[in-house]
Amino acid sequence: MSENSFVRQEMVPEQTPPLASVGFVGWLRSNLFSSWFNTILTLAALAFVWYVLSGVLPWTFLSVWNAESLTECREIAKATWGETHGHACWAVINDRWVQLLFGFYPSHLYWRPILALILLLISIAPILFSEVPRKLIYLTLIYPFLLPWLMWGGSIWVSFSVLVGFLVGYGIIKVFIERLGQLSAIVLAVLSTIIWWSLLGPLLATALESILPIALEPVVSRDFGGFLLALLIGVVAIVCSLPIGIILALARQSDLLIVKAISVGFIEFIRGVPLITLLFVASTLLNIFLPPGSDFDIILRVIIMVTLFASAYMA
Repeated sequence: MSENSFVRQEMVPEQTPPLASVGFVGWLRSNLFSSWFNTILTLAALAFVWYVLSGVLPWTFLSVWNAESLTECREIAKATWGETHGHACWAVINDRWVQLLFGFYPSHLYWRPILALILLLISIAPILFSEVPRKLIYLTLIYPFLLPWLMWGGSIWVSFSVLVGFLVGYGIIKVFIERLGQLSAIVLAVLSTIIWWSLLGPLLATALESILPIALEPVVSRDFGGFLLALLIGVVAIVCSLPIGIILALARQSDLLIVKAISVGFIEFIRGVPLITLLFVASTLLNIFLPPGSDFDIILRVIIMVTLFASAYMA
């Protein structure tokens, strides 16, 4: 046997992997430059991105922020940069950014929509993240009743009476669901809630207001606008359309012919009509079918239509 050994007698010290195979460089090499064809595609994509950004970035950032008119804006851009490429005129943004955010909401009451937005972010935290304290779920439950009070103002006891109406309906379901059955208990709860909101709730709100007046300055719906209005409609429609969509989906699978027919008819009708048509009906034509002198809030009409539209698609 030869004295030369071809088997290593000791362990080789561990060495770091090549830089070209790990980390960011390794990711680039394995995903973007793994072959000559991928390399060509990567370079072509980078050239296209550069071509787009070279036109978009100057137009966005090399822009005019102060001008009295569009003609003056163009003159300033031409005098500053020549006619090499177009430039945006953001003077209207600079002048109207507050109106784009709050519409015509009274300036001394801006704290109310800002507070409503902060409370919204806090109230949805327990739903989106499991790490936040579970006690915040109480804010999540009462936020739908704080939102209209903060935005429209008026007495807080009106929102409180609406909340009590939901509690009345929930309590009736808990008490009578075993005695009367599920369907009868739900019908009784709905009727009791409607009666409360129509008759007893206003009396309770008036009595509490006379004892402990807590109210904010009222703001009419015509003063809403901009990002504030879009956020309000979007949040309320999403929150309200979720339970309605679930109910419609369950009703569509029901063995009761009438319940299934009503659910399917509603879903297919709403889905078959464009949203802009529903909004036009809600804002313009609905007043024709209401009794003379009726004052149905226009934002409430739009919220109802958007909610029904979203719930039909969700179902």
